[in-house]
Amino acid sequence: MTTTTHLVRTRRFLPLFVTQLLGAFNDNLYKNAMVLYVVYSVYNSEAAEARFSAIASGLFILPFFLLSALAGQLADMRDKARIIRIVKACEIAIMIVGGAGLVMAWAGFEVQQIAIPLMLAALLAMGVHSTFFGPIKYAILPQHLHEGEVLAGTGLVEAGTYIAILAGTILAGWIPVEVAAAGVVVTALIGYLSGRQVPPAPPVIEAQSVDYNIWRSSITLIRNTTKHRQVFMAIIAISFFWTVGTVLFIQFPPLAKNVLSASKEVASLFLVMFSVGIAIGSMSINHLLKGTVSARWSPASVIAMGVAITAFHFVCKAWTPHPGGALMDVSQFLAEPLAIPLLLCLLCIAVAGGMFVVPLYAFLTTVVDKSETARTIAANNIVNSGAMVLGSLLAVGLSAAGVATVDQLLLGAAMCTVSAYLGWLLYRAECAAA
Repeated sequence: MTTTTHLVRTRRFLPLFVTQLLGAFNDNLYKNAMVLYVVYSVYNSEAAEARFSAIASGLFILPFFLLSALAGQLADMRDKARIIRIVKACEIAIMIVGGAGLVMAWAGFEVQQIAIPLMLAALLAMGVHSTFFGPIKYAILPQHLHEGEVLAGTGLVEAGTYIAILAGTILAGWIPVEVAAAGVVVTALIGYLSGRQVPPAPPVIEAQSVDYNIWRSSITLIRNTTKHRQVFMAIIAISFFWTVGTVLFIQFPPLAKNVLSASKEVASLFLVMFSVGIAIGSMSINHLLKGTVSARWSPASVIAMGVAITAFHFVCKAWTPHPGGALMDVSQFLAEPLAIPLLLCLLCIAVAGGMFVVPLYAFLTTVVDKSETARTIAANNIVNSGAMVLGSLLAVGLSAAGVATVDQLLLGAAMCTVSAYLGWLLYRAECAAA
């Protein structure tokens, strides 16, 4: 029996895995249902659509920047399983609010004045939910898993997350928005039940006071992380990766509608290809490294990602708009001669991205002491979220400056060269510490 097969049959891993899957699924079902509905049914301007997509991404990310230090402290100093139960209970209330906003938008009732603000408020609250759950999903692994299982467990969580993103994204693009509203509430209820099955994970250090000053605690957390050179380099490299990812995800819906003349189902298909690719890359790197945590393949992986983004840009530039201005459905889109090359470019971007980022997350949970893992993940989330907010602002700024959505893709390609350099520095540090 392989390590992967063994893990999914154990209670010390399976309930956490299922809870994480449901949370990622719900995040993406809600967020994409909201963004796709607003982009395709409310606004009729490429700039307005890109701006709304960026605002939605920024609101979801903002709590990670502000509250990750508090989340990391609580996860290291309190029972992680208990925090999971509290967080998943809050998700039910959040999704009731968000579902109400979706239904109001669908019914055409006070869309601009009430429905959209309500949906964005729920998205912000889901960001808070994910901020407090985020440090736990990785920090709990070295506490519940054996040493040789951590990379496999991290790869499973990462691959499972993107499979869940895939499922949520598919449904968001294909089901009616009013059905999505009911689905997010039901999923939150199931997630709460699975979260209650996670075994206890008490703190492995003596009780300490929690610093509720978010600015001071955030600065202290990041400063402490710099003591571990490999961990700090991994955090910086991951941050650049997610900046690239943020720029790409912001661009997909308006790019599909305005550049490719494609429907929201095709925009959903783009996100599907991205999610499948990340899952493939996550599992592939575990096989290549044979369970060893190493950044050996990271520089080459992210260079390949940059090449694939550049190829995606040129395919989009060569795309011939659909005659008559009508939006193509999936079958019409796939009949286009450049459709398959475009989807293959997306798949390659994501596979390379998964191969790059998974070992770096494993670094964060294996290099430091188990008593510090949640705070290390929290420090990573702070820096990552700051980078992603920067990516959102860059996308908004470029759109405001009149830079075409398709040309903004080159920003992501350029950032990959920086990530490759950081990955190389990390590998050097890893070799020096060996």
